[in-house]
Parts: sequence; C-alpha cells; structure tokens
Amino acid sequence: MSVPASDSRTAPPHAAGTPIRPDRFLGLRITPLTRRRIERFKKNRRGYWSLWIFVILFALSLFAEFIANDKPLIVQYDGRLFFPVVEAVAETEYGGFFETEAVYTDPEVQALIEEKGWMVWPLIPYSYRNPSYNLNAPAPTPPDATHWLGTDDQARDVVARTIYGFRISVLFGLALTLFSSVVGVMIGLMQGYFGGLTDLIGQRAIEVWNGLPELFMLIILASIVQPNFWWLLGLMLLFSWPTLVGLVRAETLRARNFDYVRAAKALGVSDAVIMVRHVLPNAMVATITFLPFIATGSVTTLTALDFIGFGLPPGSASLGELLKQGKENLQAPWLGLTGFFVIGGMLTLLIFIGEAARDAFDPRKTMV
Repeated sequence: MSVPASDSRTAPPHAAGTPIRPDRFLGLRITPLTRRRIERFKKNRRGYWSLWIFVILFALSLFAEFIANDKPLIVQYDGRLFFPVVEAVAETEYGGFFETEAVYTDPEVQALIEEKGWMVWPLIPYSYRNPSYNLNAPAPTPPDATHWLGTDDQARDVVARTIYGFRISVLFGLALTLFSSVVGVMIGLMQGYFGGLTDLIGQRAIEVWNGLPELFMLIILASIVQPNFWWLLGLMLLFSWPTLVGLVRAETLRARNFDYVRAAKALGVSDAVIMVRHVLPNAMVATITFLPFIATGSVTTLTALDFIGFGLPPGSASLGELLKQGKENLQAPWLGLTGFFVIGGMLTLLIFIGEAARDAFDPRKTMV
C-alpha cells in the first residue's frame, strides 16, 4: 500500500515553514480578549493619538543631550574625530593651553577647531544648566530667532530647560508609578487573600497613614536633607503606595472565593502560587486602568515641590522651577506660559490615555 505524496494544501502549518501566528505579538500570546481590548483602545481616537504623541515626545526627550547641548555632536580636528557630547575632550587636543575640558562656547576654542577642522552642533546649541553670554538685553530675554522661547532670569535657554524638565518629570512619574504599584499591589493582595486579622490591621494602618498631610510631611522630610531624584522618589513612595491597595484588596476578596481558587487550595497549591497565578490577574485589569492617573498625580506632586523650593536640587531642569520663575518675573510672561502649556499638555495626554485604557478594560463596553 503506497502512501500518497503530501499536498501543501493539506499539510499542517508547520510543515511549510514557520507559520504566521496572528495570536502572538513579539513572542507573547495575545488572547481574543486582549485583542478586543486593543481594538477598543484604538477606537478611542483621542486616547490612541495621545498615546502616540506622548511616546514620541518621551522618546525624543530621552535623547535630549543630542537635541539641546552646548557641546558639539561631532568635532573633526586635524584628521581625528571627537564626540564631545558623550566624552570629555581636553582643550589641549585642539591646540589650546588648558588640560581641562574644552569650553566650546568660547570663541577662542571655536577658532582653534575651525582652523584645522569643523564642528556639528545640536539643533539647540544651548544647555539647560549653563547661561548664555551673547544676550542683547538683561535676562530674562523674550523669544527671538536665537532663543525660541527666550531665556530665564539666569540667562539659560528656556527650550533646553523645557526638554530636560519634561524628561525628568516623565521619568520620575513612571518610576514612582512602577514602585508604588508594586508595593500597593502586594499589600492589597495579601490583605484581600488572607483577610481576617491581617486585613483588619492593614486597613486600620492605611487609614492612619492616609490621614497624614502628605504635602506637609514631604516638605518637612525634604528640608532635613538635600533632596535629589532618588531621595524624592523614596520620600514620595512612602505616601503613594496606598493608592492601589483598596482596589486590589476588593478584587482579591472577590476572586479568592472562585471555584478554581478553592480547587487549587484543595490540591495543596501554596498560597504564594495561588495569589500570583490565579488571583493577581483578576486584580491587574483594574490596576492597569489606574496607572496613567497615578503617573499624573506623581508629576503634579513633583511640580508642586519644585514650585515651592523643596524639590530637585537648585539648577536642575524642572518644570515647577520654570513656573516659579514665571511667578517671580511677571514682566516675562513667556516663562509662566511655557511651563503652564508643557505641564498642562503632558497631564492632558496622560489623562486621555488613562480614559482610553479604562474604556478598553471595561467589561461593559461592547465592540461596535
């Protein structure tokens, strides 16, 4: 009995090579439910485009050193290439006298380089920390062709400080959202799963902790030490983690009574495995929808601390410090307006993204 030759039309998918898996993306399996949620998110045009705008702006801000800097991107001198934006090059390498790093805004250094080479400057040839010395009027100066948004009261370029300040604010908000979510989810998961005395003590402790005046406590703690990025992150984490505890606790109290959870307990599965593998996915749906709003609150708190002078160290690129300068220099309205529109635009994008994510994960929403 002969075996018929295999037909490519009836052969299994893997016989003709690696198949296209529409249920997978970047190696991760996409369930039909997840695919419907993605489609719901895309149908919310306001949130969908806000996500793309926010991602593009954040991605550009990550390369702020290559966009706004008072150091050239590339220097070609005497047949050699230097990259001052990522390395420190002594002035003696260009025929100067000082062994310290070259100051590329110095006309003499520029003349030395142009004598035997050339330079490629960033789009905005100014740094967020160094003042400009070629101003035609006392600082703060209004917007012009050189400084697109003017300068602040210390002669620093506002566009450069805005780009760096946007990056710090977003990174701070994302980091605080991540850490506070991890702590809040863990505590809420344990309270809801074990219940009883654990839940009772935890709820009373959270009620006492939430009763503390957060902003005043942050001001007191920030005045004890010189705050920096990580100090502020740790201090604000002390008061931001209870945000998700109540939500995760409620979802866990509901999920622990499901039949598959009871069956897992009966089979002797450990509590840690049950919480992570069987109970946590039920709580993550509601948690994900809250993450953009937590990031919004984190950015707002950091801006408030910078505005009142208890935030990042002096000289740091800060949107709150830009608003403070706008308040102190009413004759320079471009300072306050720039800070207002940048912060307002950032928070608006995050809120639109959060609303779209909330609608995408809402089980009551149906596809049109």
